Amino acid sequence: MVLIWNELAKGDSQLCAVIVAVNSILQIALFTPVSLFYLEVVSGGKGIDVSAWTVAKSVLLFLGVPLGAGVLTRLILRRGVGRHWYDTKFIPFIGPFALLGLLYTIFVMFAIQAHEIVNNIGEVARVLVPLLLYFAITFTSSVLVTRHLKLPYPEIVTQSFTAASNNFELAIAVAVGAFGIDSHEALAATIGPLIEVPVLLLLGYVTLFFQKWLSRS
Repeated sequence: MVLIWNELAKGDSQLCAVIVAVNSILQIALFTPVSLFYLEVVSGGKGIDVSAWTVAKSVLLFLGVPLGAGVLTRLILRRGVGRHWYDTKFIPFIGPFALLGLLYTIFVMFAIQAHEIVNNIGEVARVLVPLLLYFAITFTSSVLVTRHLKLPYPEIVTQSFTAASNNFELAIAVAVGAFGIDSHEALAATIGPLIEVPVLLLLGYVTLFFQKWLSRS
């Protein structure tokens, strides 16, 4: 989804695509060990029993498979039907399916957990407040640092949005795979994109409003 926010705020599309691709590869390699570090080492293993394979399987299934399919599709179709058709016809057609899949997942999970949400507003708030602080602090600090480094406006936008964005889709997949679709962990992961979408949409318009100021060297 960071590609959408980046385009909305007139960021560097090519730089954003490269960062997203590198992040995807790093997540495939590091998500499992980092998750286990927090679940077992930081928490002291108190009441948390999640195997490395459970996390790795979710990562490979929901991130590795789409990434591999995307690479193969690009190589095969661009050679078979041509670069122009692939870029102007296939990509615009297939692009929205990722967002539709995320929205469908969120809808189903909230339909299942509607009762839990109503009866556990306090827990929802405990997830909401840290996320709001995270987006505000991370995005603002990224903008200030990149502007201090005198980067051009498109690169400031791209660096700031990629820093503030999260792969909540993967978080939902791992939470559902490890704890179950009706778990509190899955509920917490589902709240993430509901906060991220309006906040980053707002930040996109705020960035455009301050474009002249951010463009000053």
